[in-house]
Amino acid sequence: MTENQNLYDILATGFSSRPDGACFIHADGSILTYGDLALSVGQVAALLLDRGVEPGDRVALQADKSAEAVILYLATLKAGGVFLPLNTAYTASEVRYFLTDAEPRLFIQDAAALVAEAKGSEPMAASVPRTAGDLASIIYTSGTTGRSKGAMLSHGNLAANARALHEIWGFTPDDVLLHALPIFHVHGLFVALHCAFLSGCPMVWLPKFDDVQVLAGLGKATVMMGVPTFYTRLLANPGFTREVADGTRLFISGSAPLLESTFAEFEARTGQRILERYGMSESVIITSNPLDGGRIAGSVGYALPGVDLRIADGEATGVIEIRGPSVFSAYWRMPEKTAEDFTADGYFRTGDVGRMDADGRVWISGRAKDLIISGGYNVYPKEVELILDEMAGITESAVIGLPHPDFGEAVAAVVIGSGDEAAIIAELRQSLAAYKTPKRIFFVAELPRNAMGKVQKNLLRDQYGSTFSTLP
Repeated sequence: MTENQNLYDILATGFSSRPDGACFIHADGSILTYGDLALSVGQVAALLLDRGVEPGDRVALQADKSAEAVILYLATLKAGGVFLPLNTAYTASEVRYFLTDAEPRLFIQDAAALVAEAKGSEPMAASVPRTAGDLASIIYTSGTTGRSKGAMLSHGNLAANARALHEIWGFTPDDVLLHALPIFHVHGLFVALHCAFLSGCPMVWLPKFDDVQVLAGLGKATVMMGVPTFYTRLLANPGFTREVADGTRLFISGSAPLLESTFAEFEARTGQRILERYGMSESVIITSNPLDGGRIAGSVGYALPGVDLRIADGEATGVIEIRGPSVFSAYWRMPEKTAEDFTADGYFRTGDVGRMDADGRVWISGRAKDLIISGGYNVYPKEVELILDEMAGITESAVIGLPHPDFGEAVAAVVIGSGDEAAIIAELRQSLAAYKTPKRIFFVAELPRNAMGKVQKNLLRDQYGSTFSTLP
C-alpha cells in the first residue's frame, strides 16, 4: 500500500512527540501547546467532514490572523481538502471573483467560531490518504495585470519545500520563531509555519508587525522571518540594539527586494547579515543565501537542493526559469495560461529577470513586465534604482517606463525623499547611458505597496502615465 503523503502527517512528524511543548506563544503570555493544536485539528477536521467536505474540495478562509486560522488550515489538509487563503484586505467584489472561480465547499470568515463549535467533539483519528500529487492549496497571485491566477500547490510541492528549508536554515526543536507575518500568503503560511512545525519549535505569535512587540519577542526568539519593511522599521527604533539582536541566530528577509542600504545598516547595527531569499506563490522558496558562508547584499543566493534554475535562452541576463519538486503543476482552470508559462522541457517561466554567476549565485533585476524598452534599448529598473538609492536625500526609488511619443517608453523615477530634479538627473547621467537615465523624477512621501511590501509599479505607471503625452 502506498504511504500516505498527506502534508499534515508530514508536518506532524515534527511535533507529535512534543504534546506538552509550546506551539504558539501569544503576546499576552498565553500558550497553545502542540498537543492542544493536534486535538483541535482533529476536531475541526471531523467537523469539516460533517459539513460535506470531500477530498479535493476547496475550503476558503478570509479572517484575521489567529491560531484558530492555522488550525483550520491544518484541519483542511487532514480532511483531504484544499486550503484557499484570502487576503483580509480584499473587498466583497474581489472575494466574489475568487469564490466564483474556485467554487469552495465552505467559505469561512470566523475561524475561532468554527474551532469553538468543534470543541469537545470526537477528533478525526487518521488523515484522509493523499498522494504527493494531490492538491493541497490554491494560492491566488496578486493579479497586477489581468485577473488573478490560482497557483495549484500539491502536498508533495509543499512538503519538498518545507523539508529543504528546514534543513538549509538549520531549524531544531531548540529554536523559537518570531512570527509577525500575515498568513494569507506563502511566506507566513507555508515558509514560516512549516519550518516551525517540522522542528516542533515554539513560535512567538504576533497578530501583525508592531516594533514594540517585535522588540519584546526578540528576547525569546532565535529566528525571525520578515519582509524588508520589518527591518527598516526595526532600524528606525533606537531600542533595536546589538544586545537585543544577540539572541537571534538568524534574520531572514523575503517577499520584496531588500535594499543594500538596509542590509548594510542592519549589519552595522547588529553585527549580523540578513539572509535574503527568493520565492513566489508558484513554487514557494526558490533560492536562499547560505546559512553558513557569504551572504552578499543584492543577491538572493543559490537554488535550493533539487531546484534546477536557468536563465532563458542562455542569456547573461534574462527571465529566470525553474524546475523542481516544489514547482506548482498548473494554474487553476487556466490551461492556456499554464501552457504559456511552461517551456516544452518543463521549466516554469517565473517572469523575474536576473542573472546567475558561474558558481550559481543568483541576482534579481526585476520583473519582466517592468522591463523598460526605450528607443529600442532595454533598461532594467534595478540598475537605475541601485544608483538612486545611494544618492543623498533619497531613501528609496521605483523606476518605471512611461509612454513616450518618440521613444515608445521613457524612463522615470518615483522616489521617497527630496532634492533638485535637474541636479539628480545630471548626477545620474555621470553613471548611466542617456537612454537609461530618467527623464523625470517624482518625489513622494511613500510608495504604494501590496500586503507583503512589494512596490506596486503598475499603480505608479497608471498615476504618471500621461506625463509625456503632451510634449510639444
